[in-house]
Amino acid sequence: MAILRNKDMSKMSNAERDSKIKDLKMELVKEQVNLAKGGKTKVREMKKTIARLLTFNRLNQTVGNK
Repeated sequence: MAILRNKDMSKMSNAERDSKIKDLKMELVKEQVNLAKGGKTKVREMKKTIARLLTFNRLNQTVGNK
C-alpha cells in the first residue's frame, strides 16, 4: 500500500478515487484481522489515506457545486 499524495489524488477521477477508497477499506479489514493475530500492520497509515481521499472528494464536490 503506497501513500497517496495530493498531486496523485488530483490526477485521479472521482470514480478512481471511489474505487481506491473501497480497495483500501477492504485492505484495512484484512490488516486489522492480521493485527489481531499478532502480525505487523499499517492500520494508522491506511486510515489516514482513506480520510485524505474522502476529504479530497468532498472538497471537489463543494467546488463543483459553486
